[in-house]
Amino acid sequence: MKTRLLHPPVGIGEVVDVLRAGGLAGLPTETVYGLAANALDPVAVASIFSAKERPLSDPLIVHLPGIGWLERLARAVPLALVLARRFWPGPLTVVVPRSGLVPDLLTAGQESVALRMSSHPLFQSVIERLDLPLAAPSANRFGRISPTSAAHVLDELDGRIHAVLDGGPCLHGIESTIVEIEGGRLRILRHGPVTAEQLAGTAPIDPASSATLAPGGLKSHYAPRTRLIIEANPKPHPPRRGLLAWSRDPGGFAAVEILSPGGDVREAAANLYGAMRRLDAAGLDLIVAEPVPESGIGKAVMERLRKAAA
Repeated sequence: MKTRLLHPPVGIGEVVDVLRAGGLAGLPTETVYGLAANALDPVAVASIFSAKERPLSDPLIVHLPGIGWLERLARAVPLALVLARRFWPGPLTVVVPRSGLVPDLLTAGQESVALRMSSHPLFQSVIERLDLPLAAPSANRFGRISPTSAAHVLDELDGRIHAVLDGGPCLHGIESTIVEIEGGRLRILRHGPVTAEQLAGTAPIDPASSATLAPGGLKSHYAPRTRLIIEANPKPHPPRRGLLAWSRDPGGFAAVEILSPGGDVREAAANLYGAMRRLDAAGLDLIVAEPVPESGIGKAVMERLRKAAA
């Protein structure tokens, strides 16, 4: 299979044709690039798992063309509609009881489904023309660093998928926040661009853990090939250490990537995966990641770093 790199506006129609025919396409979202296929076609969904080498036990997020699809793919949950009206389109995924339209393969056999609407204009153009929900996990091989550019998708999946639509770099740079709804309360299954503080204004947040397996919820994920550890006061020795720095270069490391020179956690989130990829390609023996403050989206950054270190 030859993977075609497509550009808008012509590429939008070509990608729609690929998806309508049951193919796979890398699409930009406001979080990371997703690997999209028709969510209602079990064969197309199976192709996602195959291309990513993703275990069938890891459920997928379904992206919707419009809020009206929420009631078609999920059983009635009033709070889900409240969240959708407040945060969609945007980087929030809601986990709700699924309807009979949802293929078992999408949910890893669970009775719940993860749903969201992307705010990226190219993703919206594609899904609105297609007028079908799209399964779209991150467009990388399973467990690896998520892609934030079309070039990253090609690095991971060239020859495994039909096309990639180039929409430039992603805005947020980390995956969506995932919340489970239960009894009028929210449980955060994955931290992301929509913060706990923002969600708390809509419904109470339950700190208890959940038995629900969220997409990307396995212990080890988002990992470079090079071993990564987290150190609060990183040291440059032995000599082939690289540093994923929070806001400054202390000197002495073989390679350094600074997440945010101005100390902005949102900038750090946007730069995280690209910086990790560059360090991973630098021929290092070890990557040392400096912690970032766990306020707002910084909690999501640290969640990714801990999974990468696992």
